[in-house]
Amino acid sequence: MIRDLHIAKTEEDIGFYAGFMGSSFMVGRALTSVFWGVVADRYGRKPVILIGTFSVVVFNALFGLSTSFWMALCMRFLLGFFNGLLGTIRAYASEVCREEYRALALSVVSTSRGIGLVIGPAIGGFFAQPAKNYPNVFSEGSIFGRFPYFLPCLIISVYAVGVLISCWWLPETLHMHNRRHVPSDRLGFSSDEPGGKENFVEHEEQHKPNLLRNWPLMSTIIVYCVFSLQEMAYSEIFSLWAVSDKKYGGLSFSSQEVGEVLVISGFGLLLFQLILYPPIERILGPLMVTRLSAAISIPLLSSYTYIAMLSGLMLHLVINCAALLRNSLSVSLITGLFILQNNAVPQGQRGAANGISMTAMSVFKAFGPAGGGSLFSWAQKRQNADFFPGDQMVFFVLNVIMFIGLLLTFKPFLAQPRQ
Repeated sequence: MIRDLHIAKTEEDIGFYAGFMGSSFMVGRALTSVFWGVVADRYGRKPVILIGTFSVVVFNALFGLSTSFWMALCMRFLLGFFNGLLGTIRAYASEVCREEYRALALSVVSTSRGIGLVIGPAIGGFFAQPAKNYPNVFSEGSIFGRFPYFLPCLIISVYAVGVLISCWWLPETLHMHNRRHVPSDRLGFSSDEPGGKENFVEHEEQHKPNLLRNWPLMSTIIVYCVFSLQEMAYSEIFSLWAVSDKKYGGLSFSSQEVGEVLVISGFGLLLFQLILYPPIERILGPLMVTRLSAAISIPLLSSYTYIAMLSGLMLHLVINCAALLRNSLSVSLITGLFILQNNAVPQGQRGAANGISMTAMSVFKAFGPAGGGSLFSWAQKRQNADFFPGDQMVFFVLNVIMFIGLLLTFKPFLAQPRQ
């Protein structure tokens, strides 16, 4: 899309502008995540979910109709600005089921998010430029010929309409009872006891711990931000690396071949998270799962530059296995942090806590696409360097960030909430 918008002067500059396009969503979300979290705590989870889903319907479709780089950038920004979905959904998942099923519920959230990160680009790979790729179905004079990236955006927006309709029947999980109408004897106080009911109500309504002083929460959020930066940079870099030419250390894949890799890893991720993650989490605990996932990811990413030396069927087989394993490890890592974060706060502050988490994460993720795209463009221009030439530098930097995140999961930095 960046190529067709004619904003990049050279082929190597495409990653630079693509990075800013990806970051605009995160900037918009960083500005409003705390606001949506507070709204979710005050008015309920369901209204925020409905507003966020409706924003996808509108702004995603307009993104596909963009005729300039700046219009596309603004639509992505507005999409993030009105989207408080992920943090609210995480709070909702913790509340909609019993405690023994919370790991599975948050695993489903992480799986859905992970699948979105791979199926979304896959839809783009298969349905972008339909007049060029499927000339027998779509003509150059049709709306899909004049707007070559509208079809994948339209598909996602239509899907979001179905989600919006189905969400209308979601039950609300936030308990918003007005305690002043509850009889004092049900609160555990005698009505004759001086100040009994009043003191209870005052304590319940006014005494809320300061989330910024909750170190188990804040330390988990910081670790989550580091891993999110790495994850977003990897997501940006993988597609750019896969479609880049072999002479630059890439795979020379077409957009359709990249889509196939992402679809396969997405369905594999679904099976892993629903079948394998819950028992593994019960045995090892969320923190150990996070540490193991980070530790295994480092040698896996180091192997990517050697995978690029393969060709033919062997290349497709190995890169599919590597992408599936990488995405499974990434989602398992994030799921463990979700569990630790929600355990660190009571229900009445869970929306705000997730809002703080989403704001901090969005700030880091805003640097992910821009930094990843710029790093990739820079690496493309240093193919003959002595120290980590070409794409070796890209995966080295990704591993450095992953290693920093791994170190932060140990004491004295990361504190687990007391039972």
